[in-house]
Amino acid sequence: MDLEGGTHRNSKIESWKTVLTLAYQSLGVVYGDLSTSPLYVFRSTFSDEVGDAVSVDKIYGVLSLVFWTFTLVPLVKYVFIVLKADDNGEGGTFALYSLLCRHARVSSLPNVQLADEELTEYKKDGYGVAPESSFASRLKSTLEKHKVLQRILLVLALIGTCMVIGDGVLTPALSVFSAVSGFELSMSREHHRYVEVPAACIILIGLFALQHYGTHRVGFLFAPIVIMWLFCISTIGIYNIFHWNPHVYKALSPNYAFQFLRNSQKGGWMALGGILLCITGSEAMFADLGHFSQLSIKIAFTSIVYPSLILAYMGQAAYLSRNHEVRQQYHFGFYVSVPEKLRWPVLAIAILAAVVGSQAIITGTFSIIKQCSALSCFPRVKVVHTSSKIHGQIYIPEINWLLMLLCLAVTIGFRDTKRLGNASGLAVITVMLVTTCLMSLVIVLCWHQNVLLALGFVFVFGTIEALFFSASLVKFLEGAWVPIALAFVFMTVMYVWHYGTLKKYEFDVQNKVSINWLVGLGPSIGIVRVRGVGLIHTELVSGIPAIFSHFVTNLPAFHQVVVFLCIKHVPVPHVRPEERFLVGRVGPRDFRLYRCIVRYGYRDVHKDDMEFENDLICSLAEFIKTGSTTPNSTNEETESDDKMSVVGTCSGHTMMMKEDNSDNPVDNNADDLAGTSELKEIKSPVIQPKRKRVRFFVPESPKMDRGIMDELEEIMEAREAGVAYIIGQSHMRAKAGSSVMKKFGINVVYEFLRRNSRSSSLVLSVPHQSSLEVGMMYQI
Repeated sequence: MDLEGGTHRNSKIESWKTVLTLAYQSLGVVYGDLSTSPLYVFRSTFSDEVGDAVSVDKIYGVLSLVFWTFTLVPLVKYVFIVLKADDNGEGGTFALYSLLCRHARVSSLPNVQLADEELTEYKKDGYGVAPESSFASRLKSTLEKHKVLQRILLVLALIGTCMVIGDGVLTPALSVFSAVSGFELSMSREHHRYVEVPAACIILIGLFALQHYGTHRVGFLFAPIVIMWLFCISTIGIYNIFHWNPHVYKALSPNYAFQFLRNSQKGGWMALGGILLCITGSEAMFADLGHFSQLSIKIAFTSIVYPSLILAYMGQAAYLSRNHEVRQQYHFGFYVSVPEKLRWPVLAIAILAAVVGSQAIITGTFSIIKQCSALSCFPRVKVVHTSSKIHGQIYIPEINWLLMLLCLAVTIGFRDTKRLGNASGLAVITVMLVTTCLMSLVIVLCWHQNVLLALGFVFVFGTIEALFFSASLVKFLEGAWVPIALAFVFMTVMYVWHYGTLKKYEFDVQNKVSINWLVGLGPSIGIVRVRGVGLIHTELVSGIPAIFSHFVTNLPAFHQVVVFLCIKHVPVPHVRPEERFLVGRVGPRDFRLYRCIVRYGYRDVHKDDMEFENDLICSLAEFIKTGSTTPNSTNEETESDDKMSVVGTCSGHTMMMKEDNSDNPVDNNADDLAGTSELKEIKSPVIQPKRKRVRFFVPESPKMDRGIMDELEEIMEAREAGVAYIIGQSHMRAKAGSSVMKKFGINVVYEFLRRNSRSSSLVLSVPHQSSLEVGMMYQI
């Protein structure tokens, strides 16, 4: 009993060690942006008060609004409610949309199958199915019946995503520019304007130039920097409270907030645009959930981040309440409340903290664009995985340099924190409004809670956020137009790409070839079959793609083994390796035609070509061994989804593998490969100094049917001869008689995006020497 009790206690200790370690790491990744908000909140709020004596009541009113906004939105809304709406551990706007797509068939993704709903992670929340008479069931059926509502839901998710991308442009500019604004206290204004912008631009260029190294290489520095920063601002806050105004705690009463809004009226309403900057970065708690855990993020926020920032805001308010005369805008800034002897060290720490905060939002922008691309809502881009341990740490070169150029443009164009703050505030509050709307649907459809609870959630948080949104929108000409313009551009790109992808899939479905036509050609399908494996990439999950009939009609030969390969993404974060491959047979057995559907989650990492080929061949072999179709297949046999089998990639393979080293000739003696007649797999090492080809062998086994053995041997011979990738290269044109908008969207916008995005072969890591692209014209 003592031993069992000691083991149980040790496991608890290890569990808490893991949670506390994640909480420590989250400080550097999640809270960098949120922790730097004291640099610009008061300055942006009081930007119109320069030259006037600000009353103590105004300062107390602003502090009260900051306190209650910071308490209600990040603490109550995100920490206690939204974090629970994770998509199998993943968070963010698209995670909420993905969660809704799985509980109601509202997804506009092509090639959706019922078999996808059998994935382990498809429904893992344990809430079951809502009763048919419930409001949730009626709402679900309404959404599934009306395509317009489904499009509205998609557009809502895309708006939130576009604003996150806009935040990825504005937050680095605002954070870095606010951090370097501390130079204005040590030099004249004439000299300062020649230093501030160049210094901010140099830091931003350096920040984006280092992105290709990956977060993990400098990540160990992030948490200590944020902890040091939070310690500095909280300590300075405590000092200011006791030195300037120990009674500033009275401002935490909500009465001061109401009095401020009532007395200031329009001025108080306009000031909300600056106050909302205190919650910038709150969405990161939910968006970066996949890297950590709910408990670790809650512990870090409630125990360190929340009290530190509240003390910092109270300290600034205490200083301002005793320094009424404001002659320059920087008198409302953060650095003026810092004791003079500490300003330079604090300035250095602030710049480092701003870089950390910017890094978090840039990485988050990469992640959300990868999710959009996986769900056919963004053009294909190059995704570089910078960490072999953490799947979420990625780098997208095209997006990185685009963000850098846009960051530099807004920094040089605005040159002050007021307009940068207005722009950033609108982007942040729009994302929060979208989250509130989607979250209300999650409460009803996914959690099956009472509709009154969802309405209460929307009423409380939607009202607060709508008030902030209106205050930000009024400042359209003062910088708030930037996120709207960016969102419009990205929204156009995403919607046109998604629309074009759907139309292309519809064209493929309408022009696919029937299996009966293929069966009528006979086993040789009317052409010469040559050695090798031909992988025909297609979006179809059933039927014969038109590209294959094009080959049969125009080319004199094709491969002895043909696989119709469909690589698709499903609305889950990850697909388990043992459930990734869905394999079936096309036509009779002697045709050697197969269909393989490879399913990835929107956060899964694609394997390189050699490893993928090995998994594919082993999955085909496992499918053949299971004998899903009988040896006496007839020509009347056709293919359907229910005849496809889920085949794993890690175990149960029927072929044996061995590295093909030029220095060590391969011995075909089965005794050297295995000591038993049972089927085994010899895996190549995970880390290799160079890519090595793997050779397959089919060991003799008296338990295996002769027909299966022959088929496996033919698969092995074809694999040894080589694998060729046949990829369709589509050129889309709108049909004659289409509307002007459709012609412009397809002929101009979509084709421009297609020509300037990554080709399918590059995105799928297909070796150039093994790929063949076939051009086809699509009239939609």
